[in-house]
Amino acid sequence: MFDCASFTQLLYYMHDFKRNLNRKSLRLPNCDYTQTGAFFITMITKNRECLFGSVFQSEIRLSPLGNIVNDVWQSIPLHFPQATVNHFVIMPNHIHGIISMAGARHMPQQNFEQFGKPVSGSIPTIIRSFKSEVTRRFNILRNSPGGKVWQRNFYERVIRDEEEFQKLSDYILANPLNWHEDQHFR
Repeated sequence: MFDCASFTQLLYYMHDFKRNLNRKSLRLPNCDYTQTGAFFITMITKNRECLFGSVFQSEIRLSPLGNIVNDVWQSIPLHFPQATVNHFVIMPNHIHGIISMAGARHMPQQNFEQFGKPVSGSIPTIIRSFKSEVTRRFNILRNSPGGKVWQRNFYERVIRDEEEFQKLSDYILANPLNWHEDQHFR
């Protein structure tokens, strides 16, 4: 027999489980995220908490967790040789970066990402691995098993040409200068 609190927890769990089953992917439905191209990526901390450092006189000062983010971001090509990390900035509660993919031309089929069916070496898989490793190291650093670092999902934009690549690179590099006007600033 359930007591009232247990029943409420069960209902909450069932609601949360159902909500996750109905969750829609933000990825473009027919985009092959393993092929040659460049992608602008934004990831935000859970509750926009400023975990990665602070901005002082328009310069980012990384915290120990910010240094972890930096190390893991720069190690992406070691784990995903088809990926190159270009310009990126770690802000107090988010990260912007550009990842270029060399492409997997040897694969005959298209590799369309589907919710719950990750594609090896794709942008979503790279970001999932990145967020997981940052979270794992954060939990070791803070001795907080199960601690959350990230908001669910991430924002990505397919960069369509060199002009857009340059505009986004400029935006990334200027981000610390514009911190107080940033939509992620709290």
